[in-house]
Amino acid sequence: MTDTIDSFAALQLPPALLAALADVGYETPSPIQAACIPILLAGRDLLGEAQTGTGKTAAFALPVLARLDLAVKMPQALVLTPTRELAIQVAEAFQKYAKHMPGFHVLPLYGGQSMVIQLRALSRGAHVIVGTPGRIMDHLERKSLSLDALQTLVLDEADEMLRMGFIDDVEWILEHTPATRQTALFSATMPEPIRRIAKRYQRDPEQIKIKAATATVSTIRQRYWIARGADKLDALTRMLEVEEDFDAAIVFVRTKLATVELAEKLEARGLEAAALNGDMTQGLREQVIERLKNGSLDIVVATDVAARGIDVPRVSHVINYDIPYDTEAYIHRIGRTGRAGRAGTAILFVAPREQRMLKAIEHATRQKIEPISLPTAGEVAERRVAQFQQQILETLGNENLDYFYDVIRRMESEQNLATRQIAAALAFLATRDRPLKPDLPDVPVPPPPPASTPAGEKPKRERRAATADFAGGDKAKPTLADGDLKRYRIEVGRKLGATPKEIVGAIANEGGIAGKYIGQIHLFAEFSTVELPELPPDVLATLKKTRVKQTPLAIRPFDTDAPPPRKAPANKSVAKFDKPAPRKPRKP
Repeated sequence: MTDTIDSFAALQLPPALLAALADVGYETPSPIQAACIPILLAGRDLLGEAQTGTGKTAAFALPVLARLDLAVKMPQALVLTPTRELAIQVAEAFQKYAKHMPGFHVLPLYGGQSMVIQLRALSRGAHVIVGTPGRIMDHLERKSLSLDALQTLVLDEADEMLRMGFIDDVEWILEHTPATRQTALFSATMPEPIRRIAKRYQRDPEQIKIKAATATVSTIRQRYWIARGADKLDALTRMLEVEEDFDAAIVFVRTKLATVELAEKLEARGLEAAALNGDMTQGLREQVIERLKNGSLDIVVATDVAARGIDVPRVSHVINYDIPYDTEAYIHRIGRTGRAGRAGTAILFVAPREQRMLKAIEHATRQKIEPISLPTAGEVAERRVAQFQQQILETLGNENLDYFYDVIRRMESEQNLATRQIAAALAFLATRDRPLKPDLPDVPVPPPPPASTPAGEKPKRERRAATADFAGGDKAKPTLADGDLKRYRIEVGRKLGATPKEIVGAIANEGGIAGKYIGQIHLFAEFSTVELPELPPDVLATLKKTRVKQTPLAIRPFDTDAPPPRKAPANKSVAKFDKPAPRKPRKP
């Protein structure tokens, strides 16, 4: 089926969605999109096995949007994700695809964001809800989220939810949704608990298995730059200036309009650049490729489809100015260099939120992609001076300069000038359009990653910069204090079947605390202790309600005056230092 689908129009999507796809540069559906969209449009349940980076977000978002009734301002689709970062990405994707659907509203719900903001947004109504299990459960229990009009439920990265200990919460949510709902489950792997959920909660699902394209590109050096602290255009021009062995480059962007805009900006900076996109006639396309081959053009700015089949030996670099939507596109892109055993270089611009795709690309190419920093103004100047010196040496070796020697000697005698003065003035004139000392802003250098903690010392936490919330709020993420880790008590233990992995996953996801900053965890029968940075009140309040094994953590500082917990001898109970408050059973 997927072999015959070469356009989104063939998938019977509404015109509004086709227009949005054209705006973002989608030209042909990926295998998972071609396979899943018809099934979901038909209202069938789906069990999809697919890695991150195969384009699965569009595979479920597009049919969900196609089936919405915008006049009904109640949640008609619910997407569950394991992390807040993924929830934000999926919500942004829905918003992007619904660009031409006036009145559409998607709402991300996740821990760590103000409940007041979320309650206010829910009261205004939303067509699609994207959220993490814990926060969705909170709203269902509060009755602030109604799923009476729910048509479709999507479980995204179900195996990650299993790994992080959320699978029981997912089942609880499933039990609180209408029995008539359509259910789509996506997972990179299919462990038995995931298959059990599919068997229990899905109705005769269509099974789709898509493997991400894998390739070993040993002749291509792959690097990435985290796109922050500087303009991408400035970063691109700096990199092209200082790259060793640069001959020609293909710069990939997502949209046809972007090819023209970026090519014009590069030309304005003195670079020989041209656009290549699907709107160009075959004659113009061939003209651009011929100029690239003969050396009159150094940079081609292209979309994925327009660049297919280009085989120009002098293409030394591929620049992913916009990160591709899936790993297959990345592999096709970088294949434009390093051909026939030649060496090549691929550079990927990655926004902070796009680092999940970076990991997927590393998996697909079976190579670790190395980070690079942005060249400084001094490095750009050194490169220009070295090139200028090389031009002078080549001119001295290849040209007859007798006439010019006479001109310089006459200036020395008539104007009483030293040769050095004349040479400096000539150097200035020769480089006026491209100064040897460019006026470039300084680029902040990101701090190095924290060093590993020496044995016997408690890990420290570096202060994190605050970032804005996604859903329009002006509240910034809390900053955690520097210093030693503190010991906290949580009300889940061995009797509930809790594991350290599940505790780490819950705290990291809902509290926004990187796993490497979570210290020792000690499990006891009725409770556990965990070492964390000192938590500000809002994070503490969030983690109090965060659940593991359907039980709130009820986190609080551990009583430092009490003797440290000791593991009991085998087959004997553990002494309790605090009697936990009785837990109310969850509402059925």
